Amino acid sequence: MKIGRLLLRILVGGFFVGHGTQKLFGWFGGYGLEGTAQGFEQLGLKPGKAHATVAGVAEAGGGAALLAGAETPLAAAAITATMLTAIKTVHGDKGPWASNGGYEYNAVLIAVVLALAELGPGPISVDALLGRERSGTGWALAVAGAGVVGALGAHLATSAPPAPAETASEDAAASEPAASGVAADEPATA
Repeated sequence: MKIGRLLLRILVGGFFVGHGTQKLFGWFGGYGLEGTAQGFEQLGLKPGKAHATVAGVAEAGGGAALLAGAETPLAAAAITATMLTAIKTVHGDKGPWASNGGYEYNAVLIAVVLALAELGPGPISVDALLGRERSGTGWALAVAGAGVVGALGAHLATSAPPAPAETASEDAAASEPAASGVAADEPATA
């Protein structure tokens, strides 16, 4: 069925474009980058703005590429990574059922993009038009692995210790005038 993969790509890719642009720009009733960043901080994804930006770009960009059938394995990996991160940070502890806030919908989306990676985007796609459709079990496994690595990267970035804060003596030294009469944080002019 040639149209089945196209329909999956249009629906799943289109919704991911919307979901990502909600995060990035506040479109379609989203919170925009600042609001999403605050929400991510509350989930423990710190720094929130960096995580929100990466998630928004992965979802919007991955969705757009999936919709077009362009670089399908890369698009599927980006979507898989964001869904695995969502399962770990939001849905995992609520069990599988969406009615309880669980991860069943995320798992279905992962299954869809892995299936598209295995089957390929289909004849009505940029990949097919350019003659570079990459598909098969190996590609699906590579997508799954890349998705896990991406989600692990988000987890490790969140787990990293914060950068050391300036000490009070460093703050005071930075605000005291230098010997030239210019504060240490001001550029000297000739």
